[in-house]
Amino acid sequence: MHLDRRIGSHTKTSGGLAKAALPYVDAAGSETLQVYVSNSRGWALPPGDPKQDTLFRDGCGERGVPAYIHASLLVNLGSPTELTVERSVETLAHALQRGKAIGATAVVFHAGSSVDEAHAEKAMHQLHESLLPLLDRAAAEGLPRLLVEPSAGGGRSLASKVQDLSAYLAAVEEHPWLGVCFDTCHAWAAGHDLSTPHGMTETLDALVAATGPGRLQLLHANDSKDECGSTRDRHETIGKGRIGAAPFAALFSHPATAGVPIIVETPTEEHVGHAADIALLKGLRAAEPQSV
Repeated sequence: MHLDRRIGSHTKTSGGLAKAALPYVDAAGSETLQVYVSNSRGWALPPGDPKQDTLFRDGCGERGVPAYIHASLLVNLGSPTELTVERSVETLAHALQRGKAIGATAVVFHAGSSVDEAHAEKAMHQLHESLLPLLDRAAAEGLPRLLVEPSAGGGRSLASKVQDLSAYLAAVEEHPWLGVCFDTCHAWAAGHDLSTPHGMTETLDALVAATGPGRLQLLHANDSKDECGSTRDRHETIGKGRIGAAPFAALFSHPATAGVPIIVETPTEEHVGHAADIALLKGLRAAEPQSV
């Protein structure tokens, strides 16, 4: 297996974590995977099935496939609604514990939003008060890392442009347990024009400048149905959207992505769409000289 810049997809778990995910991984040709461990648009926090957890953890280990968790899309640590912040913290704490149980490397969560301008300053204070203890606990207990994913923009996002990550990290005192997940569709929607000859490279350069080296720990490779700067998060099959396939080649030549896994979250029927996007990305990877 290609150990540098592994490529996989978001993977179904309905019917049992191991029972559903492992055959999907095999069918899609995945070298890494991402799953939900709770409802993607709900607050319920299921305990998980210990037997399925063990089978999943062992199955990923046998395949040499690193696993990642995506937290519920409702998570918003910057919300002006106190209950939302409390539930967000509980959801991330649950994902971290589930991540330990299934052997996950990290938990991805969206950067969040202050919702209204008047709450913006307080939102960053909330981030400090709610996220820092989670990071301290995860580091102390050897739980998975947390990875913040900048949003598509709009709605007073706490981080959408990669440059926003500097203030986001500062709010949690540059905690070493917080990494970054870079989503190409989100970056495009937030206004990073990845389709220009050097767009992807310049955006990744800006990310490194904002966060320092080593913070980028996961990539979401998604094309977009909408124009650059739309603030709309609508994923498209790679090469069939507004970004196009060519900019994705730059992911494989940029030094910041060396050793960083890549997850596709594109439209799919069963595993078929994901398998095609994974194969396309593997082709781009093979065509690029690999950094060491």
